[in-house]
Amino acid sequence: MDDEQKKQEIADEELINAAFQHLLDSYISTRHRKKVDIITKAFNFARQAHKGVRRLSGEPYIMHPIAVAQIACEEVGLGSTSICAALLHDVVEDTDYTTEDIANIFGPKIAQIVDGLTKISGGIFGEQASAQAENFKKLLLTMSDDIRVILIKICDRLHNMRTLQSQPANKQYKIAGETQYIYAPLAHRLGLYKIKSELENLSFSYEHPEEYQTIKNKLASTEASRHELFSQFTAPIEESLNKMGIKYRIKERVKTPYSIWSKMQNKNIPFEEVFDILAVRIIFTPQNREEEVNECFNIYVAISKIYKSHPDRLRDWLNHPKANGYQALHVTLMSKQGRWIEVQIRSDRMDEVAEQGFAAHWKYKEGDDIEYTEDETELNEWLRTIKEILDDPQPDAMDFLDAIKLNLFASEIFVFTPKGEIKTMPTGCTALDFAFSIHTFLGSHCIGAKVNHKLVPLSHKLQSGDQVEILTSKSQHVQPSWISFVSTAKAKGKIQAIVRRNNREVQKRGEKQLTEFLQKHNITLNNNVADQLAAFHEIRKREDFLQAVAEKTIILGNEDIDELQGKHKNKSGKTGWRRYVPFIGSGKTKEEEENKQPELFVVPEKFNRKKPIYITDENIKQYKFPHCCHPIPGDDVLGFIDNKNRIEIHNRACPVANKLKTSYGNRILDAKWDMHKKLFFDATIKIEGIDRMGILVDVSRVITSQMNVNIRQLTIKGDDGVFSGTIELRIHDRDDAKNIIGNLKKIEGMQTVSQII
Repeated sequence: MDDEQKKQEIADEELINAAFQHLLDSYISTRHRKKVDIITKAFNFARQAHKGVRRLSGEPYIMHPIAVAQIACEEVGLGSTSICAALLHDVVEDTDYTTEDIANIFGPKIAQIVDGLTKISGGIFGEQASAQAENFKKLLLTMSDDIRVILIKICDRLHNMRTLQSQPANKQYKIAGETQYIYAPLAHRLGLYKIKSELENLSFSYEHPEEYQTIKNKLASTEASRHELFSQFTAPIEESLNKMGIKYRIKERVKTPYSIWSKMQNKNIPFEEVFDILAVRIIFTPQNREEEVNECFNIYVAISKIYKSHPDRLRDWLNHPKANGYQALHVTLMSKQGRWIEVQIRSDRMDEVAEQGFAAHWKYKEGDDIEYTEDETELNEWLRTIKEILDDPQPDAMDFLDAIKLNLFASEIFVFTPKGEIKTMPTGCTALDFAFSIHTFLGSHCIGAKVNHKLVPLSHKLQSGDQVEILTSKSQHVQPSWISFVSTAKAKGKIQAIVRRNNREVQKRGEKQLTEFLQKHNITLNNNVADQLAAFHEIRKREDFLQAVAEKTIILGNEDIDELQGKHKNKSGKTGWRRYVPFIGSGKTKEEEENKQPELFVVPEKFNRKKPIYITDENIKQYKFPHCCHPIPGDDVLGFIDNKNRIEIHNRACPVANKLKTSYGNRILDAKWDMHKKLFFDATIKIEGIDRMGILVDVSRVITSQMNVNIRQLTIKGDDGVFSGTIELRIHDRDDAKNIIGNLKKIEGMQTVSQII
């Protein structure tokens, strides 16, 4: 061994020992019983098992399990069993040791958690990782055995996100997409707010690096004025609380770049118009634990004497905690600077639950004396819902993910049964959702409901505090149309399962009709043929196509045979994707350009998926541009290899792309623009403002002053001194749009200008 290797080994040893010592120090400072010996034993075992292996970042592999254990201990507040499982979580998957070995050395409980983690892993950065929906099913199934499995998995994902820079770009998009779509909502549902925010932020920084950096810079530049506002706002509050003799601390909570960006997107507003960036948190130590709820209200009464409170924005999660255990009182107050500021009042116990998640205090308290509270029953209820969805095999991973997501982020209302029992339901749920939440039979035969003793239809949306009685009839059966208005995962899952059972018979009939039709033309029916015809009729799933054939909503004819024999000419709009057509220098009409279709690029077998693809003026027509997101040059985009090995280009923030990243991660490509302002793309800008003479002239002048930009349509209507309108343009790229929007905002009387995506 040469000197260089020796130096490296010594440096590695020091790094590993320091990281493990930090873990032990963190554990010793917690309230858990001190089982240092078993943690040290797990560390030495894992260190030996992973000896000589390095991560992509170049550091020794054992640093990853130590980091996951550190997060589990310090940020989630887990005890020795979880810390040992975190240290050992990759041993069974990556080495020759088995779960039985772990059980013999560390006992059945740690082995069970490691086994759960091994089952759902499948190599998080490996090629198999594209089956994330399947892994997610396994993940949720293991939750009901021991929720620590999913907590450690979230810690594992957080560390992978913190070290994502060592991965190629296509893997970054895949992993960031999964994190945004699955792990952040899960962390939220389990009350891990801090981790949820960090996961969202890290995903955002990889998917939209420029926008992330812009918001970070703006937050930094407005930091001083925020501190000033915070100090001025909290000074009289501190004075009042001091007089009351309360032991407290006041924290400044700043919105994360991701949540600011989300608000900007959802409300179509610039950074400067996001007014709730600052919130204030009052965390107090109650004089008497039994009186902590009353003390929260006493603080509220005291501060509402200083500032006027917003009557519609008082949120009481004290008497009815969220299903994940969150408790606090939220009130919005008008500051002396004329800004609404949200104040969150909570005890130090509530704060710990809010930061580390209720799940950390759940079901496995050190020792065997487990006490259940109402909140734990709620969490069990949620797990039971998830299990019911899992028990019904979904045909499509995407449907499954959608069903689960419905209930991951939902905020809650409280509804009473006829006997006065409280049930927690997601906001926006209907009477039918409530029926299914009680029992599948009740939901299946529901004909209506009485809400507060008044008759309402199935689709009636429930409000917090409603008393609901479900009305049923044996002659009632599940209708496919119900799926359009129910909003809970349980109801949607049950309705889909029943409708699917009914549809199978119809699909068999359609298959028979299609077989007979094709036999007349000497064509044999197989899956490829059915898929091709489904795509031709713009239907995503083969089953839906067969059903449409049976129900005669699709009439088979000669066009279908032409399509199968390759004789069918592409008609505009038939293919479900569009071509971009240059408007300059060709001398040909739009129709001639569109009919001169170049061949689509087909991904060869030995294609390097780690390298980015470049979209140029010359090759843009070789890619598919789906209608879901209309990306234009300058947008953050990615490529997706479809079932026919052709490449679709999606906006990275597109909802369809999010699902693709989660379900088909190994087909994601890094895509970059290399355009030179030769081609035109459609864009629509929305404008609103104060009406005046000459506003139309000013708008036209701004657009025509932008080099080589064409107005396709300009619609403006005025009403009582205000106007609103849309401008349809042909632009070269996102920079054109930004310049035009910036210049339009300078027009006198213009209030809002935004691009419609």
